[in-house]
Amino acid sequence: MTARTHDPEQLLTPAEVASMFRVDPKTVTRWAKAGKLSAIRTLGGHRRYRESEVRDLLSEQIPVPRESMEDLATP
Repeated sequence: MTARTHDPEQLLTPAEVASMFRVDPKTVTRWAKAGKLSAIRTLGGHRRYRESEVRDLLSEQIPVPRESMEDLATP
């Protein structure tokens, strides 16, 4: 018999994801239905979201500070 050595990925509730993005939990559900975020269903039918995927999406949403944009514009 082989033992599993990998750690299970952390799963987040819709409320936890919503607080990270500062949106309503229903918005997170809409994102999942639209395919912007993949959801895992629990045995009870509740949605859970992979923390790594949520953090990747969150990092894409963080705006670049204006000073950094000016640095990019100058050759």
